Amino acid sequence: MTEAETTYWKNKLISVSHVFQFSSPTTDEMRKARYMELANFLKEYLNYLKEQTSTWPGTLRNVYVSSYVSVAQEYLDATEGRRVCWYIACVNASIFLAWKSRRLLPFMQKAFTHDPLSGRAYTLLTSIFSHKSFLHLIANNMALCSFGSAATTCFYFQQRNNPDQPPEATSIWHFVAFFLSAGMFSGLVSHAVATKVLFPRLVARASAQAAIRVSPAASAVAGATNATTTATSREILPSLGASGAVYAAVTLSALAFPDAEVRLLFPPFFPIPIIQGVGGLVLLDVVGAIRGWKLFDHYAHLGGAAFGAVYYYYGTPWWNTVKNTIL
Repeated sequence: MTEAETTYWKNKLISVSHVFQFSSPTTDEMRKARYMELANFLKEYLNYLKEQTSTWPGTLRNVYVSSYVSVAQEYLDATEGRRVCWYIACVNASIFLAWKSRRLLPFMQKAFTHDPLSGRAYTLLTSIFSHKSFLHLIANNMALCSFGSAATTCFYFQQRNNPDQPPEATSIWHFVAFFLSAGMFSGLVSHAVATKVLFPRLVARASAQAAIRVSPAASAVAGATNATTTATSREILPSLGASGAVYAAVTLSALAFPDAEVRLLFPPFFPIPIIQGVGGLVLLDVVGAIRGWKLFDHYAHLGGAAFGAVYYYYGTPWWNTVKNTIL
């Protein structure tokens, strides 16, 4: 998608200006052209709305047109990273609404939560966009729109400042690939810990307790072990949400813009350096993982944080290598 859009804008600029027949359009020139086309589209749609509402009462028409202008201006002024995060947030919100339908609950539980013991792999992807709690949805979407925008800006600077790589018309597809990869990787970390560490440990502990309570006969112990395994599987809870992918964007943004400050939604409310904020969140998840807290999926958070840190140093070169290999 990135190359298709870059090729489109290169050809379009070459067709409208002879200057680009001698030198290929730069990243900034293509991004400026995309911005101007978006501005023209929004302006044309404004004229269309004015024409369609020409017979409306004056007050109602003014309110309607003014509302459109406010929304359109906000959309135009936003970075392309923030715009794509708005789209992702809308997908998250639509899936959240699907959770509110009782008829869809069995399907949502099966297709939009990742149960490490279910044998389903596709839910590593679908569960990224799934939120059952309104607070979970709002917190993730707010963080996504802030740090997702910063991550996309980081990809833009890394690409633009690399003279060995061809220019790109947009970084949004790079961010989408990063977001999905980070979400699935963090889910995979949580999956691996649940199936290879937590579940065997719970089974061993419960089996030992069951063996003490039942007859020493082998058949009795085996039956108790099977029952214990079934009961223990209920201790491994399905996971859902974009927290792992958001954590990746947070850590990448902290490394890319270490002098930035963040204002937390909980005490302390005053701005703090982003490095300290991210370090505190990671430390909290480390403690939560060690102590076995179950309020959050701490292993997914840590997996996402690690993905973001590694991607900051090696992600863009890898992205360019894969892109060039495909081409």
